[in-house]
Amino acid sequence: MTGRTCRVEGTKIVQRRVVTGVLAAALLLTAGCSSGGSSAGGDAVAPSRTAPSPPSGQAPGESAPPAKGSVKVLRTVAEGLNSPWGLAPIPGGGLLVSSRDKATITRVDEKTGKKTELGTVPGVSPEGEGGLLGIALSPDFASDHMIYAYFTSASDNRIVRMLYDDKKPAGQQLGAPDTIFKGIPKGFIHNGGRIAFGPDRMLYVGTGEAGDRGLSQDRKSLGGKILRLTPEGEPAPGNPFPGSPVYSYGHRNVQGLAWDGKQRLFASEFGQDTWDELNAIKPGDNYGWPEAEGKSDDPKFHNPIAEWHTDVASPSGIAYAEGSIWMAGLQGKRLWRIPLKGTEASAEPQAFLTGEFGRLRTVVSAGGDRLWLTTSNTDGRGDPKKGDDRILELEVK
Repeated sequence: MTGRTCRVEGTKIVQRRVVTGVLAAALLLTAGCSSGGSSAGGDAVAPSRTAPSPPSGQAPGESAPPAKGSVKVLRTVAEGLNSPWGLAPIPGGGLLVSSRDKATITRVDEKTGKKTELGTVPGVSPEGEGGLLGIALSPDFASDHMIYAYFTSASDNRIVRMLYDDKKPAGQQLGAPDTIFKGIPKGFIHNGGRIAFGPDRMLYVGTGEAGDRGLSQDRKSLGGKILRLTPEGEPAPGNPFPGSPVYSYGHRNVQGLAWDGKQRLFASEFGQDTWDELNAIKPGDNYGWPEAEGKSDDPKFHNPIAEWHTDVASPSGIAYAEGSIWMAGLQGKRLWRIPLKGTEASAEPQAFLTGEFGRLRTVVSAGGDRLWLTTSNTDGRGDPKKGDDRILELEVK
């Protein structure tokens, strides 16, 4: 891949030869991002387009939400966060947030904004897009108090779980990490990193191809995939490829995972130079990268349900609320709403908050019509303002 231009999280680099999935040399350039006001009706949608996906999983008579929605910023929950990446609401109250570069996990009181550092996760090796990334709580968190984390080590990307003991002093509340899964390719770019437990209580993992495009189509590789694991880190029962953790493949860099009200999985994905994607995930399907970026005429590839030009999206986290997928944009500096009817986008996506809070990393359902949203301006690619980075509470329709 000599001489190719490769987009990374809302920036462009000049990519040279990649050896075993590690970026050997890269020059980061500054990427221009549009800014502007937002309104309850949303911004113009010309840069995006929708493409129908197969009807599998769409129940007869499903209704779509209104074509036009709204977003209201209710308040700033917390300020002064360093490179926040993962966000996990605690049952009964509180938000856990991971710091990519500091390798810490902090508890935020969502009522007062008070921050309490649980501790530092050992073994994290932050570099480029790597570091301490996604976090998730065990499906049995109320009884086992386990926190799962995806991070970049010196040799790979891996998943660990740690006991959380809030009775201990601040800074000492994380138990020793137990590695449940390792060997995911790492790179200066495209480390994926989102993890989430699904309605089936299995652990879903979005990975990147670490700058080595060929890994995405190699079903023996863990790079450029969505993986499905048991809580112990084994390939989950019922996976499409027996004995394999691979759930879907042909991805470039997956950083958003969310389920709708019918337990159907959606994922956001960084494109290279043309189209970022929102995909409806079907077990065993091939999503095209690197042979296809965005919609393809090749029937062997599963087409995205919506696409965006790369300068208005660079999608990281997604969440489902009020009949729509809500997608945080890094380079795009905006929150996208994609109304759904089954596994199709039922109307053109709408953009909100354009340029108001800078880069947006993670969006999580807070129940009903509420969302938690984190900014990402202290990650080395943003323009931090006073108070960055922050967690916002939104009301959405």
